[in-house]
Amino acid sequence: MTHEPGQPSRRAVLLGVAGCVVGAAGCGSGTSHTAPPSTPTPSGASPSGTAPAGPPTSPPPTTQAAALPRTTLWRPTSAEITPTAKLRAVRLVEAIGAWPQGGGGAGAARTRVAALRLPAGFVAQAGPLLPDADAAVVQVVDAQYGGILTDSASVLVVCRQWTRRGGTVGAGGTTVDVRLTRAASGWTVTVLHPAQPGAAVSPLPSRVRAILADSRIELPPAARADLRSGRIHDSVLTAMRQLAGAYRMYVSVVRSGHPLDVFGTSRPSDHPRGRAFDVWRIDGHEVVDPATPRSLIDRFMRDAAAAGSHNVGGPVQLSGGSRPDQFFSDHTHHDHVHIGSDN
Repeated sequence: MTHEPGQPSRRAVLLGVAGCVVGAAGCGSGTSHTAPPSTPTPSGASPSGTAPAGPPTSPPPTTQAAALPRTTLWRPTSAEITPTAKLRAVRLVEAIGAWPQGGGGAGAARTRVAALRLPAGFVAQAGPLLPDADAAVVQVVDAQYGGILTDSASVLVVCRQWTRRGGTVGAGGTTVDVRLTRAASGWTVTVLHPAQPGAAVSPLPSRVRAILADSRIELPPAARADLRSGRIHDSVLTAMRQLAGAYRMYVSVVRSGHPLDVFGTSRPSDHPRGRAFDVWRIDGHEVVDPATPRSLIDRFMRDAAAAGSHNVGGPVQLSGGSRPDQFFSDHTHHDHVHIGSDN
């Protein structure tokens, strides 16, 4: 995201949770929140029982419920400046996007949201977070700031989601821009803006195919859909490929799911124009983690500038650059590196 005023930000710790998520629980993230959830052993086999006397008979057919992946809870840590804002946003996304067998539908989702003491009307804003399915689980990949001010915030909740319909498990996910305000009672959600990547183009450009196939570029569902939409500028594709030659990058946001304007201003953000992407983890080290070497972030930001980015933000204020204010740091970018281009 482009230079935005705000406060510093975060880190996350994962707590294991077995099986499907009930109610508000279910998203996960933290110091190991990119690790893929483990898949439990399918359950639900029907015992065949004891064969009756007489001619041998075939046992009744065994049935199995398709197993959803196990997920982990997202929790903020002391590295966060305003952990309650992120936690409030994540819990709402979890409540809407994860449910046990038979808990699908808008009515059940409204009940889960009401249990958080939030307006049930947010369910109508959930979009792709509430697909038609028998059961679902959600894994938060990252919860980063789209902007943070004293009394308002944008938290971008980046999720993977698995759904079960009948005997089939499908994988998907989205990114939700959760807006919040702070009052005397704490942070409360005001509106949800799920990602709208747009339809995929066909055929995909070769440069996009190369990025999607590159194991050194980790892309969450909405970001992958952004690339497939054909609406990402060549400068972003070039920077991704060049940086992937030296780093393993974990991308959080590209185009969709990001505020249209730089938070707290009327200035258009580079993200919706397809001219920026954010990285929350570099070579396995989370940007927000105080234990991440500052030298790694420094080098990554300078290499992003060398790859053609004219607007590089992060938790470190760097000097130099090929143009004034090429590097910036503020509270919003305490938890990720922004790589933008106005070319």
